[in-house]
Amino acid sequence: MTRVLLTGFEPFGSEETNPSWEAAALVAADPPPGCDVTAVRLSCVFGTALEELDAAVAAADPDLVVCVGQAGGRAQVTVERVAINVDDARIPDNAGRHPVDEPVVADGPAAYFAPLPVKACVAAVRAAGIPAAVSQTAGTFVCNHVFYGLAHLIATRRPATRGGFVHLPYAPGQVVDRDQPSLPVATAAEALRAIVTAAARTTGADLRIAGGATH
Repeated sequence: MTRVLLTGFEPFGSEETNPSWEAAALVAADPPPGCDVTAVRLSCVFGTALEELDAAVAAADPDLVVCVGQAGGRAQVTVERVAINVDDARIPDNAGRHPVDEPVVADGPAAYFAPLPVKACVAAVRAAGIPAAVSQTAGTFVCNHVFYGLAHLIATRRPATRGGFVHLPYAPGQVVDRDQPSLPVATAAEALRAIVTAAARTTGADLRIAGGATH
């Protein structure tokens, strides 16, 4: 069995729900074959989220960690390629913290590539009939903060662990009064199952397929 830790976030901003947590909880309740999945909800708070992630990793001792967040406005499930060492918050987090141009980890490297077969995961989601793409940026809010913190934890303390970050579109209930793309939470959970399965099975090199961007 592959031990998997999935994390999602509590709602933030003006939202009353967060599909990242709802989808992660569905996967934990009905995991893909061969996987033992634990789901943990993280606070949308700089610093606190990394403390919660560290505690969850210590408790679950996972082989694979997939952190999940909400990316309102995106139409696809996006698997993140790179985490950068900067917190630069456009809006305050749920504790009112508003860091600007601060490092996630003091003296850490400028960036980490995801220790996850990003393109194999995207291909698996597409094979399930769900739109997906490689993303070149996880932003500079709490999602990137957690992604970088996870990558740093793996690089410095858990080199045998694989992990990465996935962004999900809004859930349909979040867009009833605005013109934004959405994805049902059950479909998002299917995408996460495909990602977990692909990540667990891909132990060698990632797929060599195009996944870049022109801007």
